[in-house]
Order: sequence, then structure tokens, then C-alpha cells
Amino acid sequence: MVSGLQNNPKRIFLLDGIGAIISILMLGIVLVNLEPYFGIPKNVLYILATLPIFFLIYDLYCYCRQIVNKCSIRIIALTNLLYCFLSLVLTILHFSKITILGWLYIIIEIIIVVVVAIIELKLSAEIINTRISNE
Repeated sequence: MVSGLQNNPKRIFLLDGIGAIISILMLGIVLVNLEPYFGIPKNVLYILATLPIFFLIYDLYCYCRQIVNKCSIRIIALTNLLYCFLSLVLTILHFSKITILGWLYIIIEIIIVVVVAIIELKLSAEIINTRISNE
């Protein structure tokens, strides 16, 4: 996947933006309406749904302005990892309220976001290596 993105690295911002939209919809709409089944408090869901809005804005900005460099890609990768950490902390704080479905959702989301962040970090390293080897 990383090698496919090397030819057009700005696509990583589309991938990340699509993920942000999915998180916004799932956390801010779907899980809020199914709170009894997932057990994640609404205020936690709203916090977790708000952060991807900023990620989406950043992704769209970088994609449209064609700002594709190691720094722009690493920024979104690191913020994704911080988001995962925050998700885990907030869910642990509400451990007793969260159902198995809630934990399953959070764990799956964290796994997906961590995989995307790893791809982003590898891509940023490849962009650096490509520039060094071409000079």
C-alpha cells in the first residue's frame, strides 16, 4: 500500500479524510443513538467525534493545497496516534459503563487508525528516502 501511495502521496490525505468522516458519523450519530448498547457516554462520543472534524479539515487543506511533505504527513500520523491514546484513556475512565460492543468498537477503531498512522509514517519516510536518493 505504501508503494502505491508513493506515486501519488497526496492520496494519503484522502484515505485519512475518509476515515475521519466515518469516525465522525459513527461516533457523533450512530453510537450516540445506540448508547444503551455500547455504553459509551454521549459526552465522550461527542468529544471523540469532534476531533476527527479537525483531522478532516487538515486533510482537505493539505490535499487541495497539495501540501505533501514529510512534515504534513507526520503531523496527521502523530495526531491519529494521539487520538487513539485519548480514545483509550476516555474509555478506560468509563470502564464500568462500557459494554462489550462498546469495547469492540473502540478496539477496532484504534486498530484501524494505528494501521493508517503506520502507513503514513512509512510513507513520510519513503518520501524522505526518495528525495535523498534522487539528489
